[in-house]
Amino acid sequence: MEIIKTELEGVVIIEPRVFKDARGYFFESFSQREFNEKVAPINFVQDNESMSVYGVVRGLHYQRMPYTQSKLVRCVKGAVLDVAVDIRKGSPTFGKHVAVELTAENHRQLFIPRGFAHGFAVLSDEAVFQYKCDNFYAPQADTGIQLFDEALGIDWRIPVEKAILSEKDLKQPLLCEKAFDFDINDKLY
Repeated sequence: MEIIKTELEGVVIIEPRVFKDARGYFFESFSQREFNEKVAPINFVQDNESMSVYGVVRGLHYQRMPYTQSKLVRCVKGAVLDVAVDIRKGSPTFGKHVAVELTAENHRQLFIPRGFAHGFAVLSDEAVFQYKCDNFYAPQADTGIQLFDEALGIDWRIPVEKAILSEKDLKQPLLCEKAFDFDINDKLY
C-alpha cells in the first residue's frame, strides 16, 4: 500500500496495490501488520457500512472524549467525497479540512485519526460506504458540526438544494459555537 500524507497531521490517503487481469482484480483491503508499520498502531474494534443515494451528505460527526474514534473509510460501490476537519484545540490547522474522492474504482481509503470530525457526500446514484473504528459507538458522546458552515469552506460538490441531510445533521451547531474537548496534545490513536 502507498501512504499519501495530507496537510492535516495524521490524516492519510491509502492506495492499495491492485492486481488486475482478465478475471477482474484483487487487492488487500486491510492488513493489520502493514497498517501498524506504515500508518499507526491501531486496534480496530467495529466495522460499519452504510448505503446512500445521490445527494446524501452525512456528518460532520465525531465522538467526545473519552469515546473518540479513529476511522479507516472506503467506498466499495459508487463514489463519495470524504471530508475530515481538524477539531483539535490549539492545532495550527484547526478548522481546516481535507476532501478526497473515494470510489469503487480507485480503491482509495482515508484514515482519520481521533481529533477530527468526519463526513461524506454521495456523488454517484448510490454508494456503499464502509469504515473501521478503533472505539465503539457511544451514543452519549455522539456529536458534530454543521456541514455547510461557511467558515469551513467545504465544497461538497452537491448543490445545497439537492442535499439530503438527516434531522440530526440539520441541527448541528457551527464550528464557532462548539467547545471542543480534544486538545493538540491528546493522542491521535
